[in-house]
Amino acid sequence: MIYQMKNGRVMFAADTVFEHADFEIRNKNDKIAVVGRNGAGKTTLLKVIAGIVPLTKTDDEDSSVTIVSSPVIGYLRQISFDDTSLTLDEEIRKAFLVILTEKERIDELVPLMENASGDEAEKLAAEYTRLMDDFRDRGGYYYEKEYDAMLTSFGFAQSDKSRKLSEFSGGQQTKIAFMKLLLSKPDILLLDEPTNHLDMSTIMWLEDYLKNYSRAVVIVSHDRMFLDRIVNVVYEITYGNVTRFAGNYTDYVRQKKERYEKQLKDHIAQQKEIKRLTELVERFKNKPSKVAMTRSKLKQIEHMELVARPADFDTKSFHAAFSPKMQTGKDVLYIKDLVIGYGDKKIATVNLDLKKGSRLAVIGDNGVGKSTFLKTIAGVIPKISGDFRFGANVQIGYFDQQMAQYTSDKTVFDDFHDTYPTLTNTQVRDTLGAFLFTQDEVFKDVSVLSGGEKVRLCLAKIFYEKPNVLILDEPTNHMDMIGKETLEAMLSGFEGTVIYVSHDRYFVKKTATAILDMRSDGIKLYPFGWDDYAGTVGTVPGVPLSSKTERKEPSPSFHVSSSQAERLAGKEEEKRQRRLNKLEDEITALEDSIEELRQELCKPEYASDFEKLAQIQEDIDNNEAKLLETMEAWEQLGSQE
Repeated sequence: MIYQMKNGRVMFAADTVFEHADFEIRNKNDKIAVVGRNGAGKTTLLKVIAGIVPLTKTDDEDSSVTIVSSPVIGYLRQISFDDTSLTLDEEIRKAFLVILTEKERIDELVPLMENASGDEAEKLAAEYTRLMDDFRDRGGYYYEKEYDAMLTSFGFAQSDKSRKLSEFSGGQQTKIAFMKLLLSKPDILLLDEPTNHLDMSTIMWLEDYLKNYSRAVVIVSHDRMFLDRIVNVVYEITYGNVTRFAGNYTDYVRQKKERYEKQLKDHIAQQKEIKRLTELVERFKNKPSKVAMTRSKLKQIEHMELVARPADFDTKSFHAAFSPKMQTGKDVLYIKDLVIGYGDKKIATVNLDLKKGSRLAVIGDNGVGKSTFLKTIAGVIPKISGDFRFGANVQIGYFDQQMAQYTSDKTVFDDFHDTYPTLTNTQVRDTLGAFLFTQDEVFKDVSVLSGGEKVRLCLAKIFYEKPNVLILDEPTNHMDMIGKETLEAMLSGFEGTVIYVSHDRYFVKKTATAILDMRSDGIKLYPFGWDDYAGTVGTVPGVPLSSKTERKEPSPSFHVSSSQAERLAGKEEEKRQRRLNKLEDEITALEDSIEELRQELCKPEYASDFEKLAQIQEDIDNNEAKLLETMEAWEQLGSQE
């Protein structure tokens, strides 16, 4: 056990972030994910571990934090270098202070041990052994090579070592601080959204680095594939509770569903048993010969450990499904020798012929021109040369990361209403409500919105126009996993055409029908989505391929043709997915119906209408039985994947 928090509670004023929370780092090399909705308290938990935020003490509850062996805890806070006149190399080498100090002491011990004897020799030998073990564990034999490899992986050149910190952009300074933190090798490494603003190749490098990191790591991230590759424990924060799950993110999702289903099944079964016993008591309570039996049944009910109905999953998200105002023609975007860049600086040359209904993901390392390409075709910046043209009836909805930084002194309501002044107050509220701005939230100033809230406000404006071509630059940044899943579903069901940039491989895998891979040495189109891309370029770290067989560069005919077995399998999978979706809709409808019936039971006008109450209860019982049956069918069908 390295770190243990028991019965932890954190409150800010009257708001409780989490309570009764138990959190443990059991092994020195544990890889732990902390997941939950935006605002659930994930970052707060990291700050508690880092010692920045204290637990809230109460008189009647005993909460504690136990830390064993004084581990070094590393946490990437807001960037604030002590001296920006230092070079990158000088700043990074601060991370090697422990290694260099140990090396110096090891060198001192060698002659001392040669001249010592008895107890003194044993003492020096023990110190030497301990230092050598730690020196080796910290990478003392290869730290220079690791430094150079990390420099390249984060997009820096060797010549950047001599540049002053003040010469780097804010994003580059964040990367420098991140490198310094990794190279310092703390015993507990705390990472809050480490993949934000990293390109795909850097994310994959970071996965391998953290997976092989010999110390404990606690990660807050919404990157599902990233977590799947690294972590062996997941802590979920929901409704103020902290729950532990063994395994990676996929294991967590499966276990959470299983726990929910089991608890719901046990709850329903217990309620039915209580009802049966109660009816039995009511039937025989006035018969002298049955007194002993009725007392026994009452005691049986009293001694039951009640199984609470499980809290429903927090799946609240925006809902933006819409049909475009008008349909485009078959040809949506044609690009011929389009040279993109800024001024005279050429970045890339693009050729593309995009058809209606395509969902094109643009991927590649930072700096290769992905965002520049989107800005060019959206008309935000001019082209350098070449040609591009959109087809008939194209109406563009454009989103980029600058919009997520948008600020205003207006309220959310006024900001949206000023964009669409002809709308009634009700129409404005309905539209904003679909993007989770409800009740008093519409009167929050735009300037105080979180990054995720600003993204939702921008998307609300874009989607209200009902465009038929969406051009989106990193739309999932600042979104939690539910938000990403919602956008995945929305784009997958969108009747128009989508062009987007994303570094989220899981999101790309789920949504893209084609991939444009932009690299410094050229651009290549993979016309059949993620599996086509991954299977062609070879095994991509962290990406589960649909086929493990080796594939050579395929000819166009290889892609176009498919075996009858594959077609049949695809149809069966579509049929299974449709059935799953239908069952999920039925489960939602039954849960809503049960909740409405429960509210009916509480109405004052039915307080003395026993016949009505009995009918409502019977309806509840019937719906719960049907819910249990439907969930079992859903689980069985889901396991066939």
